Amino acid sequence: MAQKKKPSPRQHAIVNRRASFDYNLGDELVTGLALTGPEVRAARDGRVQLKGSFVTIRNHELWLNNASFSLKLNQAGQPGAAAVDTSPRKLLASRKQIDALERQRVAGMTIVPLKLLTGGRFIKLVIAIGKGKKNYDKRETVKRRDEARETSRILKNNF
Repeated sequence: MAQKKKPSPRQHAIVNRRASFDYNLGDELVTGLALTGPEVRAARDGRVQLKGSFVTIRNHELWLNNASFSLKLNQAGQPGAAAVDTSPRKLLASRKQIDALERQRVAGMTIVPLKLLTGGRFIKLVIAIGKGKKNYDKRETVKRRDEARETSRILKNNF
């Protein structure tokens, strides 16, 4: 009887950690992505960067901009050659969801990608509406995080 292949340990979500630091986030929305074969392979292998990416609305469609997909190239004589592709990719959402995002976008909010989910059959992108933080808000966030870390360290050492 043939042995079953062990599935390779893959990352099921690519997270944009910078988004929660730079923005006060609101409602989240899960959308699909229109990708090509090499882009899907790059996403499943975890070769995607969401840092610095953003979502725009053009012609009543959502577009993911500035997301870096490291695509493997099949070139003779160059094993493992890769190219970084940052071209816009279409997001798949319903008309009602796009209209709601457009209303909030007009109110001065930004649409930010949070996670790229690659665990299931389809690749999904979690986006959220957010308002940009000022520098003093970011300093306050860092200060609060450092204080929490220090108190947990003190509690850990005392017990």
